[in-house]
Amino acid sequence: MKKSLFVEKRDKKEINRQEYKGELLAAYLRVCYFVAMKLVWFNSSNKLGISKMHFRLLIITLLLSLFSKSLFAAAIEKYLPENHSYDQSIIKPEAVLGFGLGERHIRHDQLVQYMEALSNASNKVVLTDIGRTTEMRKQVLLTLSHPDNIAKLPELLARQDVGKQPEDPLVVWLGYSVHGDEITGSNAALVIAYHLAASQEESVANILKNTVIVLEPSINPDGMDRFVNWVNTYRGTTANPDPNHIEHHQQWRTGRTNHFGFDLNRDWLLLSQKESRNRIRYFHQYQPHVLGDFHEMGANSSYFFQPGIPSRTHPLTPKKTTELTQLLATFHAKALDKEDRLYYSQESFDDFYYGKGSTYPDINGGIGILFEQASSRGFQQDSINGLLTFEYGIKNHVLTSLSTIQGAFENSDKFKNYRKSFHEESEQLIKKDKFSGYLITEAKDSYRLNVFLEKLIAHQINVMPLTEDFRYDGKLYKKDQSFYVPLEQKQYRVIQALFNQGTDFKDNTFYDVSGWTMPLAMDINFLKVGRTWGLRLAKEAWQPAEKIAISIDKNAYAYAFEWHHFLAPKLLNQLLANGINAKVATKTFSSVIAGKTKNFATGTIVIPAGTQTTSQWRDLLERAANETSLPIFNIDTGLTINGVDVGSGSIKPVNPVKVLLIGGKGSSQYEAAEILYYLDDILNIPVTIVERSRLSRVDLAPYSHIIMVDGNYGDMDKNVTSNIQSWVKKGGVIFGQKRAAQWLSTVELLKADFVEKGHINDLFDTEELTYQDKEKLSARKRIAGAIFDTKLDTSHPLAYGFTDSQLPLFRNSTIIMESVETPFITVAEYTRSPLMSGYTDQNLINKIASSPAIVAHNQGRGRVIATSDVFAFRGYWLGSAKVLANSLFFAKAFSASTK
Repeated sequence: MKKSLFVEKRDKKEINRQEYKGELLAAYLRVCYFVAMKLVWFNSSNKLGISKMHFRLLIITLLLSLFSKSLFAAAIEKYLPENHSYDQSIIKPEAVLGFGLGERHIRHDQLVQYMEALSNASNKVVLTDIGRTTEMRKQVLLTLSHPDNIAKLPELLARQDVGKQPEDPLVVWLGYSVHGDEITGSNAALVIAYHLAASQEESVANILKNTVIVLEPSINPDGMDRFVNWVNTYRGTTANPDPNHIEHHQQWRTGRTNHFGFDLNRDWLLLSQKESRNRIRYFHQYQPHVLGDFHEMGANSSYFFQPGIPSRTHPLTPKKTTELTQLLATFHAKALDKEDRLYYSQESFDDFYYGKGSTYPDINGGIGILFEQASSRGFQQDSINGLLTFEYGIKNHVLTSLSTIQGAFENSDKFKNYRKSFHEESEQLIKKDKFSGYLITEAKDSYRLNVFLEKLIAHQINVMPLTEDFRYDGKLYKKDQSFYVPLEQKQYRVIQALFNQGTDFKDNTFYDVSGWTMPLAMDINFLKVGRTWGLRLAKEAWQPAEKIAISIDKNAYAYAFEWHHFLAPKLLNQLLANGINAKVATKTFSSVIAGKTKNFATGTIVIPAGTQTTSQWRDLLERAANETSLPIFNIDTGLTINGVDVGSGSIKPVNPVKVLLIGGKGSSQYEAAEILYYLDDILNIPVTIVERSRLSRVDLAPYSHIIMVDGNYGDMDKNVTSNIQSWVKKGGVIFGQKRAAQWLSTVELLKADFVEKGHINDLFDTEELTYQDKEKLSARKRIAGAIFDTKLDTSHPLAYGFTDSQLPLFRNSTIIMESVETPFITVAEYTRSPLMSGYTDQNLINKIASSPAIVAHNQGRGRVIATSDVFAFRGYWLGSAKVLANSLFFAKAFSASTK
């Protein structure tokens, strides 16, 4: 029987490996001898200052250490171009790791350790520490170029127009393993780093003389180590290629995601995660002409490189991008053809959503390229193409990394000219637009506004403060609350990508979301401005202001802070956690504050002095207020001038919360991550995650809230279901999202019905369709991710802090609630024409229109809150996230019976 391509190449490698080990051993022994002789000379001159006995021990230790490494380390040469000359003084990865690439999965610290050693050994290399992850791992960039370019690098990066001068080098950025369990990329980065630093070939020297190459060897260090620890734990000493082996099946929180569980390859545009914010500044400093984004896919695939499906490219992306991508594809094909490796292009995947590493460069004057390698997801795995090894995947990414560098270098002028034409074309598009820019305003919540503005400036977008109030279409925009984003600037396409509300597309099949309009996600008011007459702007673009210190009157009768501030839940939780008693106003009131009448809306938090028992509680209040930058109002008397008094029963106590989130297999790790990030990282509210498999052994009584994200709960243990039902009826609050909401309905906790899947199918006429229409029909039946308009009942306690009734919500499923006839339980419902941004078939839009979006009601002494949407989507959806906080603190502030 003929061997598979994988097995044949593996056998050849095993034969060569023994030869390499022998050569490596000889090389190490020569090094040992050289070092030993030097030590003998130093000691004979008494320069070491140690005894003869300790000197002998030092020599023996050195020899044993180097000898042991040489025995077990495989050579890097198997991944490198053939007949290449390398500088022997440049350290190889196996000399640092103690094993050869592909023999084990490297940890992130080992990766960084080698990059540090390489940068210390070569004047072609600079290692830059760009920040820390949540788990405190280093994020690094490795810059490789000719020593002359390295010397001028600080000057080059300080400029705003890298690549504009003819003599400027081409910049190629290669990013690896944004999904931490797609780790062949990080291993390939070690090979590329060594190759470029150590090569003595004239061809490579010529590339480095004219090119700056940036390696991001591990985009997701936390996910990388989570995966490596899993594989190294469950891998046997004997390779096991069985796809069913535990080595290939990670736990619920996989290495794909970062610490919280976010897919960092969706965050380039949104910048919700620390890793993305750390990187973006350097991306704009280097301004790469070409960016390679290296991934893995299913084991039964082969190798993919872009371009993908041409019709699935965002209309803001110039057509020339696809042409240059296709040009580079010829270099990838040539490299893979040479080694008889399977691959494909122009199928699946797309270039639509700009939040990915392969698409973000497309609106910044560069070319992003996606690479996907069939994944062994461990050491090796059987596949339809034969035995797929870890080493094989590494070599594929090495080949296309080199082909990217070579293709970009050989076509340097084309990529530089494209950058120039990109900006020239943008200038023409600006002139054709029928408006001049976007006016944005937010009167109440400075935190959401500032986060939004900070994202804009992180993308190098100029935001201009107003210096005078501006009236437009009959509405007054106050100068301290409003800002202007002119289209006429370098980042025109990025602006349009962030603000665009497209709903009509050439191809309606989406690999990812179709709508992501950032101001809608953050519930920031914005509009297109046609005329700028009368618009007075500051001369300098907006920059974040320093925090203003907050002090309180230590003799006040009571204190109050307003709930419309995004971080108000954080402040409230800190107070409750420190034993400070707080109440929420369920009716409005007015007090005299500093000699002026101040109106307080429902949701205002009141801290009466007379009910406090915690020592130094006023100092705690002041300190917490400064941490959140929330103004605290001093109330001098319990007698108000309007509305309820401070001692009224309508100002209700708020209790501390203890939150349990159901996680584990069967529930969405992404939606759990979004809620965890919002509650834990932003609001500092602890969240206890309990896997479904452990729920039967957990006492629910201590918890005030249970959160259920989207998942498959149909097989939930009957005893667990019974316990949850009993817990809710005794006073617990349960929140369910998407399929979790459906489950709550199935077990008769939620009094709402859902549209059946069969009815969704009946909305679409299939009578005239042929087999080739199958994919298009599937796309029409799917909501990949779009933004919908809802009308919020602002009088409801779950809507406290919202200043208007329009609330954009994110939807990525066809889970639709049926209309509810019971009064007062619908907190938000879709408008009659709900689609605001992204694609959804008109049949589905009609079905969603006027249906409930958020339902909440009593269940015994408890409360049930449910939605068909995603409240904290990808960490940047700050607009609707507050409903989650309100569900924690104000669920008992409302009462809505279903009887």
